[in-house]
Amino acid sequence: MKVFRLLILLAVLVGGLVVGSLNSEPIKISLAFWVLQTTSGVAIIASLLLGALVGGGLVMASLVVPMYAKLRRANKAALTAAPEQVAPVQTPSPFDGR
Repeated sequence: MKVFRLLILLAVLVGGLVVGSLNSEPIKISLAFWVLQTTSGVAIIASLLLGALVGGGLVMASLVVPMYAKLRRANKAALTAAPEQVAPVQTPSPFDGR
């Protein structure tokens, strides 16, 4: 599994290097109070990274955190509930009669 992760990491790194080297035209990004001068490859990679971070944050805030809170409440309720008397499960005999 570690080798697979390493191969994925290297593929993403090579992809980023290719995008950065093929898009080397200088650009200016005008923001509210300053101008950012960079190459188009760096701008593409930075926007992809920012999009992934914002998307992951939205998923975390809208799905993961509420589900984790619901799981905590369910576990707390299960601990405070009275345990039911459960009949013991009979395991089959290792000798099947053949």
